[in-house]
Amino acid sequence: MNLFGRWGELACRLRFAVIGVMVAGLLALGGYGMGLDNHLSSGGMFDDSSESVEAARIAGGAFGATHDVDVVVLFTAPDGRTVDDPGFSETVVAHLNALPRDHPGQIAGVKASYWQTETGAVSAALVTKDRTRALAAIGLRGANDAEMALNYRIVKDDFGIPGMDVRVAGMQPVSATLNNTVADDLHRMELMAIPLVGVLLFFIFGGVVAAALPLLIGLLTIFGAFGVVRFVTNFTEVNSFVSPVVSMIGLGLAIDYGLFIVSRFREELAAGYDTRTAVKRTVMTAGRTVVFSATMIVASLGGLLLFPQGFLKSIAYGAIATVTIAALTALTVLPAVLAILGPRVDMLGLNRFRRTKSAAKLESGFWWRSTGWVLRHPRKVAIPLVLGLLLLIIPMRNLIFGGFSEKYLPPDNPTRVAQEQIDKHFPLRKADPLEIVFISGTSAAVGPVWNVANQAPGLAGQFEIPARSSTQPDVYRTKAPVVDINHAGATIEYLRKMELPEGMTLLVGGVPALQKDSIDALLQRIPWMIALVLLVTTLLMFLTFGSLVLPIKAALMSGLGLGSTLGILTWVFIEGHGASLLNFTPQPGQATMLVLIIAIVYGLSTDYEVFLVSRMVEARSRGASTEEAIRTGTAQTGGIITAAALILLVVTGAFAFSDLVLMQYIAYGMIAALFIDATVLRMFLVPATMRLLGDRVWWAPAWMQRIQRRIGMGEPILDDELPPITVPDLTEARH
Repeated sequence: MNLFGRWGELACRLRFAVIGVMVAGLLALGGYGMGLDNHLSSGGMFDDSSESVEAARIAGGAFGATHDVDVVVLFTAPDGRTVDDPGFSETVVAHLNALPRDHPGQIAGVKASYWQTETGAVSAALVTKDRTRALAAIGLRGANDAEMALNYRIVKDDFGIPGMDVRVAGMQPVSATLNNTVADDLHRMELMAIPLVGVLLFFIFGGVVAAALPLLIGLLTIFGAFGVVRFVTNFTEVNSFVSPVVSMIGLGLAIDYGLFIVSRFREELAAGYDTRTAVKRTVMTAGRTVVFSATMIVASLGGLLLFPQGFLKSIAYGAIATVTIAALTALTVLPAVLAILGPRVDMLGLNRFRRTKSAAKLESGFWWRSTGWVLRHPRKVAIPLVLGLLLLIIPMRNLIFGGFSEKYLPPDNPTRVAQEQIDKHFPLRKADPLEIVFISGTSAAVGPVWNVANQAPGLAGQFEIPARSSTQPDVYRTKAPVVDINHAGATIEYLRKMELPEGMTLLVGGVPALQKDSIDALLQRIPWMIALVLLVTTLLMFLTFGSLVLPIKAALMSGLGLGSTLGILTWVFIEGHGASLLNFTPQPGQATMLVLIIAIVYGLSTDYEVFLVSRMVEARSRGASTEEAIRTGTAQTGGIITAAALILLVVTGAFAFSDLVLMQYIAYGMIAALFIDATVLRMFLVPATMRLLGDRVWWAPAWMQRIQRRIGMGEPILDDELPPITVPDLTEARH
C-alpha cells in the first residue's frame, strides 16, 4: 500500500481528530485574515531594479515624498460666474482650509491651488483661460501606498461642497475606486455565485449532503487563504488585487477538488466497496490526482515569482497558498467526513438525480459513445479543431501593452470622468508626467542638457526649469507631460541616449518610464517563465504517468488553448468588439494581466489534463489497450470534468459583471479557456490525438521509466479490487 492508501486509512481511523484540527486551524486563519483590506496596497506594479524606480528613490530622498497628485479637486463655477466671484471663492477657500484642520491625521494640507490657502502654494496655472474651472491639489499623510489608501478611505466623502460642482480625481481616488470595484465584485460573488454553485452541486449529486461537502471545502479554503495572505503582508507589500484572485481560484478549484473526490467515493460505493475501503481507494486515486494537479498548478503559478513586480509576486503568494490549502483540505477534511457519512452521503436528496453510476455503467453512456465516434474519425476531428484554434490565435498579432489608468473604469464612472475633465482642461497638469533627475556637481552643466531634453519627441510641453534639492545640492529634478503615456518609448529612449557632460548622471523616471521599464522587464522574462513552467510540468507529468509523450502532447494542447484564449481577449478588449455592450474603453492590454492569465489558464488546463489522463493510465495499468484506455478514461471523467468546468464558469462568471476592465479581462479569459479546455480539447482533441499516436503515447526511454518506477509516483495498483470490469471490444465498433 502506498502513502495515499495509508493516509486514507489514517483519515478513517482518526476522522474526528482530523476534522477538528483542520477546521479549527482554517477558521483561526480566517479570523486572523479579517480586515485584510486594510493591509493591502495598490503598489507593486513596477520593476524595483529599473532606472525609473532608482530615479524615484533618489528624487524622494532629495526632495521628499511627492504628494502633488494624491488628490486633485476640480471646482467648476456656476453658469455665468467665474471662480473669482467672492461668494464662490470664499466658500472654496474656507473648505480647503478646513480639510487639514478637520482631518489632521489623514490630510497633510493643500499642496497647491489657484486660491491662497493656509497650507498651500498659489499657482496661476491652476485655472482655465475662461476662469470657469480651477484646481486644488491636496496631499495625504502616509509613508507608503497602504497608509495613504487607508487615509483616503477615511476622508473620501469630505472633499465635496453641497450645491457646488466638485469633481475629485488624482492617484488615490482612482486607486480607491479600482479597489472598491474589486470589493463589489467579491460581494457579487457571495450573493450570486455561491448560492448558484450550491444549486448546481445539488443537481450534480442529487442530494443536499453530497452537494454541501465541496462547497464547505471551498469556503474553508478561502478562509485559510485570506489568513495566509494577511500573514504575508507583515513581510512584503501585497496588492489589493490578490483578494478577487484568491476568491475566484480558491472557491472554484477547491469545489472542483471536492467534486472529484466525492464523485469517486460515491463511484466506489456503487461498485460494492464498504466505507473504509471506498475512502482508501478514493484517496489512492482521486486524492493522488488532486495532489499532482495542485502541484502542477503551483508550478505554473510559481512562474510569477520570476518577475520583479511586487504585484505578480503577491498574486503568486496568494494563489499558491490557495491551491495548496484547497488540496490539503480536500485530502484531510473531506475523507474524514466521508468516513463518518459513508452511504449517508446521499442523504436529503432526490432519487431521480442521486443515482450514482458505477464505472461499468459509465462505460455505456453518452461519453462512451461520443468518444467512440471520435476514435473512429480522429483525423476528421483533429484537423478542423486545430485549424479553428489557430484562427482564434490570429488576433494576437494586434496585442499591445499599456499601464494602469482610470480608463480601466467604465466610461461613466465619476472618478474617471473627473480625471478626464482635469486632463482635458489642464493638459499640463496630468498625473503622469515624465521626470528627469540630474546628479551633477556643477549647476552650469544642467542647463545645456535641459535644453537638449526639451527637443525630445512626444512631449506635450517643455520640461520645467530644474529644481535643486535643498538637502542634496548635487541633485536636480524636472518634469514634463507626454502626449501619450502608452507611446512614450521614443521620448524615453531619446532622453536616455543624450550625451552628458563628464561627471553628470541622468535618470529618466516618472509614470511613463516606470510603465515602460515594467513592460520591458515582463517581456524579457516571459520566455523564461514559459520555459521553466513547461520543464517543471513536463517532469511532474512524466513522474506521474510514466510517459514522455503525454506531457509533450499536454503542453501542445494547453498552448493551443492558451493562444486561442489570448486571441479572443485581444479581439474583444484591445480591438474593442463588444465594448459598448460590456461598457469599457478599448485600450492596450495590461502587461501584468497577460502574465497572470498565462499562469492561471495554463495551470487550469493542466489540471483537467491530469484528471482525464489519470483515469486513462489507471485503465491502462489494469490491462486495457490504448483505445480502451482512452475511451474508458474519457467516459469516466467526461461528466465530472464538464461539471467542474461549469462550476468554475459560474464562479468566474460573477466577476464577468465587474465594472473593472481588469477583472473582466481575467473573467472572460477564464470563461473562454474553460470552455475550450473542457470541451474542444479534453473531450475531442485529446482523444483524437491520442488515437492517432496509438501506443506511442505511452512511450518514454527505458532509463526514464526505470527512474519513474523507482521513485514510485506511478499509478497505484489497487490490491483490494473486485473482479476486473470487462471492457467492451472496440473491434466491432470500429467496423
